[in-house]
Amino acid sequence: MAERTLIAGGLLIDPARGVEAVRDVLIEDGRVKDAAAGLSRKPALKGVPTLDAKGLWVIPGLVDMHVHLREPGREGDETIATGTRAAAAGGVTTVLAMANTEPPTDAPSRLAVLRAKAAADAAVNVLFAGALTVGQKGERLTEFARLREAGAAALSDDGRPVMSAGLFRRALEYAKDLGLLVIDHCEDLTLSAGACMNDGAPALRKGLTGAPWAAETVQVVRDVALAELTGARVHLAHLSCAASVEAVRRAKKRGVPVSAEACPHHFALTDEMIPGYDGDWRMNPPLRSSRDRTALLDGLADGSIDAIATDHAPHGCAAKGAGFDLAPNGVIGLETSLAAALTELFHAKVLTRRKLVERMSSAPAALLGLKGKGTLAPGADADLVLVDPDEAWTPRAPFLSKSRNAPLAGRRLKGRVRLTLVAGRTVHAL
Repeated sequence: MAERTLIAGGLLIDPARGVEAVRDVLIEDGRVKDAAAGLSRKPALKGVPTLDAKGLWVIPGLVDMHVHLREPGREGDETIATGTRAAAAGGVTTVLAMANTEPPTDAPSRLAVLRAKAAADAAVNVLFAGALTVGQKGERLTEFARLREAGAAALSDDGRPVMSAGLFRRALEYAKDLGLLVIDHCEDLTLSAGACMNDGAPALRKGLTGAPWAAETVQVVRDVALAELTGARVHLAHLSCAASVEAVRRAKKRGVPVSAEACPHHFALTDEMIPGYDGDWRMNPPLRSSRDRTALLDGLADGSIDAIATDHAPHGCAAKGAGFDLAPNGVIGLETSLAAALTELFHAKVLTRRKLVERMSSAPAALLGLKGKGTLAPGADADLVLVDPDEAWTPRAPFLSKSRNAPLAGRRLKGRVRLTLVAGRTVHAL
């Protein structure tokens, strides 16, 4: 007997198919069986367990292609189990975990252990990036082919920039032959050394060293040039400044195979908002100026920025409480990413609801080459989310994440996840 569930009366938003209309969705054995008007009235479906979605959006499960789960090595800050429960609460049904674990995920054997751990513990789908260089030291490339065979979904030294242009070129050529996406953390360490926030008036007033926008953009321009030279796909992580957005925009007009993401904290907050010396607001790249924030909004609106990702980076209270100049970089965001995007993008009329869902589901799914994700077409995996776009709420600690470093905590948001399904199973419900 097939296991079936019917979701009735919701506004189905499926950008991959251009659908934005009230539809019923029939789930059968973990996949979408049908999505059409009037299914709930069919006699053949009488008695099928039904979820009333009237007044809610029904959208594909979100795909977050930039998450740090901290396992192995820093399980006190996060684990695969706690991080994926946080993801489910935010409507994220697939995450790509970065390789900067301790030790880094730079060998097939380490990747195999993590995939087995995720199979046992994860509440949502977990993909893993393999490290680009051995030990993430930026000196010697890892064995890309073996990492791909072991299940690596992308390659990245995120958290550490690859400073050598020659090495990065070879990485792109190798990755292109294997069909792997390279994700780069764009930062010129010679320009950002010693910095803990953006180079600007707020840093000057606090007496803190700031990193200029050029520290990011120099590497963005380099990566664009190398993508154009090699024809390899490059994805630029967590863009934060106006000049970077413009560099990507121009590259796309020339047909360069480059893509980019923006994070909710960067398009919702600025360096002027940082309260005192609160270490929970320290991140890399840092919060930038209001001009940079506006450029990110424009880039999301015109498609220069393809995806929204959290760069979810948990850190414990002791480390974050050491003071702004000593605290580690990173903020959490899985539980608030959709709500922040609804607040700052949809309700602020930056993106339509279809474009917002695209940036958070179908676009990242396509960048990662995922089949059956980012859409609710018949045959797709039944990863979906029911969202109340108008519910106002205020996120506060404690969170489902093990950590509390959330600058959006205490901020009034509009829009909330009511239910998250993965392969037709409820993994979060309010």
